[in-house]
Amino acid sequence: MCGIVGYVGPKKASEVIIKGLKRLEYRGYDSAGIATINGSLSVKKGKGKVAKLESLLSSGVEGGIGIGHTRWATHGEPNDINSHPHLSDDGKIAVVHNGIIENYNTLKKNLSDRGYSFYSETDTEVVAKLIESFLEEKPEDLKRAVRLSLAQINGTYGLAIVHEDFPDQIMVARKGSPLLLGIGEGEMLIASDASAVAEYTDKVVYLDDGELAIIRKDGYEVHSSQDEALTKEVHELAMSLDEIEKGGFPHFMLKEIFEQPKAISDCLRGRINPAKGTITLGGIESVLDQLANARRIIIAACGTSWHSGLVGEYLFESLAELPVEVEYASEFRYRAPLIGEGDVMIVISQSGETADTLAALREAKQKGALVLGVVNVVGSSIARETDAGVYIHAGPEIGVASTKAFTAQVTVLTLMAIKLAQHRGTIEDKKAAELIRELDQIPGKIEHVLKNASGIEHISNLFTYAPNFLYLGRSYGFPVALEGALKLKEISYIHAEGYPAAEMKHGPIALIDDMMPVVVIAATDHTNDKMVSNIEEVKARKGRIIAITVEGNKEVENLAEFVTEVPETIDELTPLLTVIPLQLLSYYIAVNRGCNVDQPRNLAKSVTVE
Repeated sequence: MCGIVGYVGPKKASEVIIKGLKRLEYRGYDSAGIATINGSLSVKKGKGKVAKLESLLSSGVEGGIGIGHTRWATHGEPNDINSHPHLSDDGKIAVVHNGIIENYNTLKKNLSDRGYSFYSETDTEVVAKLIESFLEEKPEDLKRAVRLSLAQINGTYGLAIVHEDFPDQIMVARKGSPLLLGIGEGEMLIASDASAVAEYTDKVVYLDDGELAIIRKDGYEVHSSQDEALTKEVHELAMSLDEIEKGGFPHFMLKEIFEQPKAISDCLRGRINPAKGTITLGGIESVLDQLANARRIIIAACGTSWHSGLVGEYLFESLAELPVEVEYASEFRYRAPLIGEGDVMIVISQSGETADTLAALREAKQKGALVLGVVNVVGSSIARETDAGVYIHAGPEIGVASTKAFTAQVTVLTLMAIKLAQHRGTIEDKKAAELIRELDQIPGKIEHVLKNASGIEHISNLFTYAPNFLYLGRSYGFPVALEGALKLKEISYIHAEGYPAAEMKHGPIALIDDMMPVVVIAATDHTNDKMVSNIEEVKARKGRIIAITVEGNKEVENLAEFVTEVPETIDELTPLLTVIPLQLLSYYIAVNRGCNVDQPRNLAKSVTVE
């Protein structure tokens, strides 16, 4: 979850690293630090955001080589001492780390017994001391010292290491935490995310687990854990600077909410033919028969991706008539799951690096299931390790609270469900063609919803300081209710719960009074009468009703205190429209409360630790 950047080349390393850390700050913003070499090793670090670190460097830090880090705390509270980089006893080695070293207490005790001193509460500090201990045996062989150190570490890591006596190189290693190499002209970069290197190069190498790399300004080498030289594929980044800048918006989250029409259009481009009623998904074409004949589908994901998976459950069961289970990836492998040949697992992750989702993927593959991926980041770990899959093509998502990734994920799952239903013969051609034509219209309909953003902002002004929210939905509206509640919790710190509307009377109805805002998602035809009844129940208890419904739904409009309309669409596609007002509602409430929308407290964008 932490952000790592490194640079070696003719430029001033500190300037390149600070710029990269700012782009990676969504991965962690508890503290930040930098280590550079210019004759000797120099370290600046401390609690706070990258801007504070930048002020520490105002006098200028020379040197063309360095590593930097922005932290999301795991071991040890955010403070100056626990900030990365961490140093060896002799002050010559600096290490930055993303991940968790599970046996650090044992390593720390062994090293302490041998006279090494420790100053922080982190697990990372043991890496610097461990490398130093092996260097005592062969001071000239840094690679050997790093490789032997890694052999003793249990857990996950993305590591970048510099040494004062080796001032022309950075060593990096990966196990479970993403790292890539950026190949420039007479310069090299390393980062935990491509956005940090996109300004300098469009050529990257993705490291795989167990690999160790050495970068110098004129090139790089990659080795296996057994010290075998490896040849790695060079990938071309499909990322522009415009995509990772705010583009005039006050926050990335708002920019990404308004990018959803384009994101869905990009997701659909080349995949649907509305005139012919066909769908092309090259990423799963080779496994379509296996998917169609699956015993069941298991969807595994975390957070917002889990909510999109719930929408996928409704779609696959309704259209393709296949049984579906949706699992929290974080729980999947800890309950002895019954999965094997004949099962298909679909894993969903925006980053493609979510640690729990990767673990679920590997568990399912090890037990013989076919595993498909729905991810955003090309070349990510999940994209490489799944048997097949479909990219969502939403473009970089910087805001910690996911928005356009959700709608793009739902779009891909809709395409997969229709394609699978056509292949299985469980859907009539007329129905499939209708869905495909309507999908083609969704970007324009989202634009229509976004034009009413000011109306949603007005509603948010009235409920900015409500202590609790309740979100209710049925059928396709239920996952949207969960997602709306999550967005509000994430960025405004207001307690919110999403519930199936029919479950309200089994407990949550006790909470409803004239101080309780209740957001109801009432946009599906086949549940409208039931939703009206649920709204009546809330109204009878003086709840403040905010309704998201289709244009012209007079039954709902007459009952609700506040109404936001979305264009009419087919029931299966309503989540793509009804979630938009909920994203805007949470955004405006958070802004009104003075919250840091793009960097909410305690959260990070890509959860690469368990």
